[in-house]
Amino acid sequence: MANQTQIDQITERVERLLLRYEELQRTNALLNEQLAVLTHERDSLKSRLSAARARVDALLERLPENAVNGMHAPAGTPQ
Repeated sequence: MANQTQIDQITERVERLLLRYEELQRTNALLNEQLAVLTHERDSLKSRLSAARARVDALLERLPENAVNGMHAPAGTPQ
């Protein structure tokens, strides 16, 4: 009888472990999905930032030389 009680306890523990394992698998899958979404979002933002920098650089190239130099003058210095 004592052996059956031990077997029952072990069986119960194994079943709980299996349930916990399944929960962890689902959680891991959800986290992997979130990671993929966030990675895609980060890559998209980096691409947009790069495009914005390119547009700003193109606009700076179109400014007259004295306007560009005036932007870099220290505060309070006549342009």
